Amino acid sequence: MTAVGPFEDEDVRAVEALEVTVTAPIVSFRNPLYAGVQVALPCPPPATVGGMLAAAAGGWDAVDPGTRFAMAFRARGKGVDLETYHPLDATGRKADPTPREREFLAGVTLTMWLVADAELWERRLRRPVWPLRLGRSQDLVGVATRRVMLRTGPGRQGHAVLPEGIAPAPGGTLLRLPTAVSLDRSRTRWDGYRFDPSGRSETPITGDRVNEAGQTVAFLPPVHPAQLAAAVGA
Repeated sequence: MTAVGPFEDEDVRAVEALEVTVTAPIVSFRNPLYAGVQVALPCPPPATVGGMLAAAAGGWDAVDPGTRFAMAFRARGKGVDLETYHPLDATGRKADPTPREREFLAGVTLTMWLVADAELWERRLRRPVWPLRLGRSQDLVGVATRRVMLRTGPGRQGHAVLPEGIAPAPGGTLLRLPTAVSLDRSRTRWDGYRFDPSGRSETPITGDRVNEAGQTVAFLPPVHPAQLAAAVGA
């Protein structure tokens, strides 16, 4: 853990958070809205990041259903390669494997902020129960954590993944992403998110918090499958 001092203009409303930096050489996030073709997303869906946290904790049963996080994502490059697919035919039986093009992102960094249970998540991420992956099962990641201070006020949009409806309207692309997936994968909660892959947007965003570098920190909806079940039962 690295201790971080207060802001120069001391803000009594500042809170301590766990900043998690996740790095990977290659990742690929298939867009589930497209069936039969490989279309990749420019950033990980919140449900995917939540799944990584659940792996660190040892399963969703060990995760507080109200857990929320903010995140920013950047990739240094992208490309296309070939991957072997194992499709099912119309009857549900396995058909012959076939190669298909797969879009991927290279040299990626995911930054997350957790305020609640920061010490607990610090321990879990230091010694995860299951291997930590981002997207596909073969895309293992490296993780580093540190304590930071977040204060209130507007921040720079940069590489933040922002919930739809935040004001003023951020730049970038409006994406429809899975927020939560039921344990049996039969139901998915979808929400709108704004993301600018270039990270060049300097639009001042009034999120929940801002970090010392001026990056806005906007917490996303809960990703726990129990949230989806509660919404269905309401």
